[in-house]
Amino acid sequence: MPTNFNQLKPPLLWKHFEKILAIPHCSGYEQAIGDYILSVAKANGLEGVKDKVKNVRVAKKASPGREKATGVVLQAHLDMVCEKNSDTVHDFAKDPIQTELKGDWLQAKGTTLGSDNGIGIAACLAAMEDKDLVHGPLEFLFTVDEETGLTGANRLQPGFLKGKMLLNLDSEEIETFTIGCAGGADSEIFLPLKRKAHGPGPAQRLKVYGYRGGHSGLDIHQGRGNAIKLLARLLDQARREFTFSLASIEGGNKHNAIPREAWADLFVPANKLQPLKAFFEKTFAEIKVEYQAVEKEAAFSFGPAPAKPSDVLTAASRDAFLNLLLALPHGVIAMHPEIHGLTETSTNLAIVRTGRKEAKIHCSSRSSIASALESVRFVIRAVSELAGARITFLEGYPGWMPNLQSPLLKKLKEVHAKVVGKEAEIKAVHAGLECGIIGEKHPGMDMISFGPTIEHPHSPEERCNVKTVEEFWTFLTAALRDLA
Repeated sequence: MPTNFNQLKPPLLWKHFEKILAIPHCSGYEQAIGDYILSVAKANGLEGVKDKVKNVRVAKKASPGREKATGVVLQAHLDMVCEKNSDTVHDFAKDPIQTELKGDWLQAKGTTLGSDNGIGIAACLAAMEDKDLVHGPLEFLFTVDEETGLTGANRLQPGFLKGKMLLNLDSEEIETFTIGCAGGADSEIFLPLKRKAHGPGPAQRLKVYGYRGGHSGLDIHQGRGNAIKLLARLLDQARREFTFSLASIEGGNKHNAIPREAWADLFVPANKLQPLKAFFEKTFAEIKVEYQAVEKEAAFSFGPAPAKPSDVLTAASRDAFLNLLLALPHGVIAMHPEIHGLTETSTNLAIVRTGRKEAKIHCSSRSSIASALESVRFVIRAVSELAGARITFLEGYPGWMPNLQSPLLKKLKEVHAKVVGKEAEIKAVHAGLECGIIGEKHPGMDMISFGPTIEHPHSPEERCNVKTVEEFWTFLTAALRDLA
């Protein structure tokens, strides 16, 4: 059913989230939402500034009698992952996100919802505007480009924040405190290609789609299909039985999302077209059985290509390309030996693009142990070099080491037990949070991350539980009061 935000609680938070849905804010395009935050600050008589990379900071003076309390920073990131289903007509640069409420779950229609981290932004805005909120000195930090490179946090200037405690509002499980996260680093692979004139036969497109995708850290342990890997598998098996020429392989959109779709353009002799299609049908059906528990909507298509490629790869280039995609690691490398259910190390074969002279492949790796993260990248390098490719290691970001003796953790555990009526779960996550970087730039900052329940971020399946948003707000306001 269509969403009536006026009926949701808390009203101030949902009022701002509804506004956020109408403001374009994909990674790298956060100017408008930053301006909106500054307009809310100005309307409420609060001081707001932008730094050189467009991070926004707003300050709110303490409630009367709470001026001597330790300063608290509420932090969220401004950007969202912009993903949509291939059959959804939506322009993230201008179209408002359309939502629907299904029971207690708010979701978008064929696109990501942006509750990651739009709910955190909305909570900050509500706290900025709420006249009845009891609190000590408050700062609100809104960082840019978290999803693609943690750019805003990485470029924070020393002294930009005055508070000594930070509440990161970018976690996705209610009644849970996150006190640690994985570090991460990306690798870019460049495989030289040689081409020739295409042979006889029509240009065809083989496409695999309908995979769930999801967050390359939080969802990597769920065994979801990687569309790039499975497309390469289909092509590799086919090349051993059929003659065809490969023009290109494309797949994936974001370094931190498991690829949901991938396709290849190829030339097939006319007399082999139907036998090859039957082969793909049989082989894909076998693959689908492997993923039947987690990929209900997985599908493939094989038909005329939208445009006719001008040339194709040589047989040697085609085979090197497919071998590289098959050999590159993807998925969980190791689970944490002491924390049940926590992925320790993983890697995501995220994006492939085919140019005229080279293919570009992007891999994103994570680990809570710095040496294990490097080890995964060394494997990726070794595989790439065996294929004759060159590789670039991109700069990574640090993990956040849990501190079970944190005074902030102790206080918030007490508040949670009092307000919610039970102990909060304490955990670390296999994802990059900005806390690790902010903590490096502001030594001594005591930090915790929490939020409402959000499922399947970074994919069109993303949804937010509205009842947990109300509980999240109730706890947040109680925590600010008790910290003052």
